[in-house]
Amino acid sequence: MLLFDTHSHFDVAAFDDDRDAALARAKSAGVEWQLLPAIDRAGWQHLADVCDAYPGLLPAYGLHPVYLPTHREDDLQALPEWIERHATYAIGEIGLDFFLPDLDVDLQTHYFETQLRIARDHHLPVILHARRAVDAVLQTLRRIKPPGGIVHSFAGSEQQARQLIDMGFVLGIGGPVTYERAQRMHRVLKTLPRDGFVLETDSPDQPDSAWQGRRNEPARLVTVLAHVARIRDEAPEDIARYTTDTACKLFGISRAS
Repeated sequence: MLLFDTHSHFDVAAFDDDRDAALARAKSAGVEWQLLPAIDRAGWQHLADVCDAYPGLLPAYGLHPVYLPTHREDDLQALPEWIERHATYAIGEIGLDFFLPDLDVDLQTHYFETQLRIARDHHLPVILHARRAVDAVLQTLRRIKPPGGIVHSFAGSEQQARQLIDMGFVLGIGGPVTYERAQRMHRVLKTLPRDGFVLETDSPDQPDSAWQGRRNEPARLVTVLAHVARIRDEAPEDIARYTTDTACKLFGISRAS
């Protein structure tokens, strides 16, 4: 089975001591590709260096809403220049976060909308963060109309899922789906079309239920796959095939690459 981890922060310091070994474990588990979304401008160069050093790591660049206090207006001006000079597979991680109370909503919206327009103008998919903010993200997407992408760590309703899929987006399913308490997510997952979702780990965050309290890593994607297969009552090999096909199509990757 070939797997695609569509959301991994494999460039961050949590992997500095054993990045080679963690990548070897991922490859052994069948994880052939990882999409690495950026957090802030200060990390763009390191992310590019990590992706250049390891085959199968694909960079995305953007300004994460949770790190709003570190962003500056000229970061938005630097982003188009950066992606014109560096290989880029998506704009991300971008979006809205209404869970953390100290993040200015108007300023978040400004950064989000500007980056969506950059993605639209450069014909790049987006990696969306939408924590407690799915409806607001939907409204913004309808207005700006970027060329599709992934809603990372989707935790919304079946209706929200359908609206996003109808707009050309796919849903990122990761560690949270492995918890028994995530019953709404399980119900939604059963209803999704095969081309409506992809797999992710969000390494080093969001570990699966059997890995609580430990650093998450891309090799754990097989555990996410196993739970998805059980919930949907499908063969893991089938899910691996069609979710990888969806991710490869989204990012313009050949399965033979």
